[in-house]
Amino acid sequence: MYFDGRGVPQDDAEAMKWWHKAAEQGNAPAQYNLALMYDTGEGVPQDYAAAVKWYRLAAEQGYAFGQSNLGVMYGNGQGVPLNNIKAYMWWALAKAQGNEQAAGNLDIVKSQRSWSAASLATAPRRTVVSGDGSEP
Repeated sequence: MYFDGRGVPQDDAEAMKWWHKAAEQGNAPAQYNLALMYDTGEGVPQDYAAAVKWYRLAAEQGYAFGQSNLGVMYGNGQGVPLNNIKAYMWWALAKAQGNEQAAGNLDIVKSQRSWSAASLATAPRRTVVSGDGSEP
């Protein structure tokens, strides 16, 4: 609500506060959204290490958006050492759940048979989700 101003004034700090509370309690969509804020630097200083922490917590619960974006972090070496094998693994897990962004990233890899951070930089990974895990 606060992130996009639905029903309340838009307020990144307030969104961060509520997502952090929910993320600490293990809510995967909140962990993902918190990671996304750190990843993009929206409302907070950009911090790839913090983004990886929260993406990983969501991903390890089987949350496809978190898996896909954690793959991008590994594929670009942002917040973690570059690791194409881990990137591929996380994308494959997300794709198995129907995540189109991860499927697209795997298609890039398969078509190039190698990749670089530059080739993945255009890969979409910015999707805020609602509390129930669906896209708004």
